[in-house]
Amino acid sequence: MDQKKIAIYVKARCQRCWRAKRLLRRRSYAFEVIDVSGDEGLRNWLVEATGSKTVPQVFVDGRLVGGFAVIRALDSSGDLDRLVRGEV
Repeated sequence: MDQKKIAIYVKARCQRCWRAKRLLRRRSYAFEVIDVSGDEGLRNWLVEATGSKTVPQVFVDGRLVGGFAVIRALDSSGDLDRLVRGEV
């Protein structure tokens, strides 16, 4: 399947991060994991980029999608697959 680039920003020992990665793996999506633990500069950038201090934060093709609840809802509706394939 052709897909857009997926990046997921996470922290170590984060249950929602683990669940988000599991959801992406179950859908067989290729994705890059970026751990922001211990990197204050990267964390500050993520807060500025997303407006949120929480992780995970998922980006598809450089565009913010959101956290675990958002990708779970998109997956349930089928919109996540369309987004990853570049149809929306």
